[in-house]
Amino acid sequence: TMKTIGDKIQDVALSKFGDKGLFTKELETALAAGLIDLVVHSLKDMPTTLPPNMALAAVTEREDARDALIMAPRHPHTSLDDLPPGSTIGTGSVRRVAQLRRLYPHLRFMDIRGNLNTRLAKLDAEDSPFDALILAVAGMARLGMHHRITQPIDNVLHAVGQGALGIEIRADDDLTRVIAQGLDHQPSRLACAAERELMRVLEGGCSVPIGAVAHWDEPAKRLSLKAIVASPDGSQAVEASSQITTDGDEDAQARALGAQVAAMMRERGAAQILAAIERA
Repeated sequence: TMKTIGDKIQDVALSKFGDKGLFTKELETALAAGLIDLVVHSLKDMPTTLPPNMALAAVTEREDARDALIMAPRHPHTSLDDLPPGSTIGTGSVRRVAQLRRLYPHLRFMDIRGNLNTRLAKLDAEDSPFDALILAVAGMARLGMHHRITQPIDNVLHAVGQGALGIEIRADDDLTRVIAQGLDHQPSRLACAAERELMRVLEGGCSVPIGAVAHWDEPAKRLSLKAIVASPDGSQAVEASSQITTDGDEDAQARALGAQVAAMMRERGAAQILAAIERA
């Protein structure tokens, strides 16, 4: 078990780091040195471009990739629609805030860091400033806390790779590659490949509010992708979607779909939103 800089620094908003390797660098250093043979990442934390000596060997079967509303126990409300104006929502994600501000301009949003138990304790405290949290369904489910989910959120596009685990290895380690591929889940891999290529082309990191949902329909051999780029205050947004029916190299075609949707978004003004965020 190892801790990265992203794990150690809990009092600074993720958006302030501007570092796409926040949760991976220390792990990759140990991997390159041969101290470990594979790394299990939350795929949404993995940079879309890996070092030349590293490879993504497998993507595990995806959990429910949606975000979840976790309401404070003192509240009778069961949805964001029920919360009164001025209610405070805790989240460390610029992406979530950007989309939610468009949908719920009457709500307030406050940054919150820490592991899942820490965040829930902050929500449950008697003097808590938070009325609700937004967390990933997958994280809650994996830690056996599905019962705390008030409601999955269907009108917010989740983070790229959310809900899946990525298995990273040394690029020249053929034996570990073969072993790790036993963990690979093709529908999840193809969906995440499209989402990750979208982000790579848009040059987005964890501080950029990009949401994406891809789905692989196995019987039809059809892959669909929907995405959004929004300004942090929610005042501007660009959306695009497309789908393909694959006929050959499915991984390459999944990446091509991601690049296609990214190009559509750039044509519609996503580049200007991203440039403004970078300048800020």
